[in-house]
Amino acid sequence: MKKTTAVCLVVMMLLLFTAGCSKERAAGRPGETELTFWTFNGLHEQFYQEMVKEWNQKYPERKIKLNTVVYPYGQMHDNLSVSLIAGEGLPDIADVELSRFSNFLKGKDIPLADLTPLIEKDRDKFVEARLALYSKNGKLYGLDTHVGTTVMFYNMDIMKKAGVDPASIKTWEDYRRAGKKVREITGKPMGTVETNDSATFLSMISQQGSGYFSKNGKLILNSKTNIDTLNYLKDMVNDKTLLPAPGGGHHSEEYYGFMNQSGAASVLMPIWYMGRFIDYMPDLKGKMAIYPMPAWKEGGDRSAGLGGTATVVPKQAEHLELAKEFLGFAKGSKEGNIKLWTVLGFDPLRWDVWNSKELKEKNKYTDFFRNGTSIFSSLLEIKDEINPIYLHEDFSKAADLVVRQVLFDALKTQEKTPEEALDEAAQQLEK
Repeated sequence: MKKTTAVCLVVMMLLLFTAGCSKERAAGRPGETELTFWTFNGLHEQFYQEMVKEWNQKYPERKIKLNTVVYPYGQMHDNLSVSLIAGEGLPDIADVELSRFSNFLKGKDIPLADLTPLIEKDRDKFVEARLALYSKNGKLYGLDTHVGTTVMFYNMDIMKKAGVDPASIKTWEDYRRAGKKVREITGKPMGTVETNDSATFLSMISQQGSGYFSKNGKLILNSKTNIDTLNYLKDMVNDKTLLPAPGGGHHSEEYYGFMNQSGAASVLMPIWYMGRFIDYMPDLKGKMAIYPMPAWKEGGDRSAGLGGTATVVPKQAEHLELAKEFLGFAKGSKEGNIKLWTVLGFDPLRWDVWNSKELKEKNKYTDFFRNGTSIFSSLLEIKDEINPIYLHEDFSKAADLVVRQVLFDALKTQEKTPEEALDEAAQQLEK
């Protein structure tokens, strides 16, 4: 009875949203094939429309019309899940955000097309960690929108006042010592730590080769590396090197207001966070500079790859082969990777375009940051220091526990030790 009810609910949901989309699936012009694209981020449409223009110029006999449907985040992922189960109402391509991606890799019969052939020829030109992220059993099921190279953004006015050169900060202990000097001279914290988002913690464990799951799928959330890292973050909060981010995370209105007034000397975030400075912290223009992350020891890794939205092709897509070809063209070609930067301001998956002339030209990003013209020269130095984060069927659940419980309990309220918080989350995952 329960199974019948669930099936009926799925069918009803499918009929509701496919009916809503029917008006948007108007036929293209004669000679055009209409591909439907689902996303939760309207900005991504700009990139794909640019790539449609490029495709149509290159392949005039196989023109594409892209029909984009922008849904709210949760609804889009739920709609995609329902349509994949029902096998009807499917888009040709769709965005899937990183924290939801593992939901589509469950079981043996994965409903997404294998995209490995799209990048095989030039695989050595891609940042491998970003391919491993969306792979299972050696097959690639999604192509990301950026690398998410994680860096340290420094407020150079504060650093100069404190007499600290960011270039001299090689390790986390250097960072902590510099933080003491910054605090004593300027009265400001060295940085902030997220307590309701995972960027700070995940980037710091990733650069040590850790994560929530190992390559073979073993749960390592409460590993010694992760416990030690969370303890280190707690110690930096307690000695006031770091301040819990106002609003809980680096995407909150409270944080933007705090940082826009030069509230802290630095922030650890992926390179795509440049856009947040421009949009929400305009008073920092000309003050911020970009440097590698501090390593855990001299010569250690100085970056991580965080965040991400991969584009997928459902196996049962109406125009399966064309959709795969177009996605390979959009995100696998040099032209497409250059546009990931020029249109969206993202660090492209292909590192071989990072030193191209297009990525060196001035734009709103290079103008905002003090060392903006050398952004990709810096990233080339650390491209091989990004470790893969391994997804697992329970990755979404683990990420949710870290955000909702672990960081809050261990860093914000400190009602539990880092070991207790991580052990408790691991136990919930193992049930």
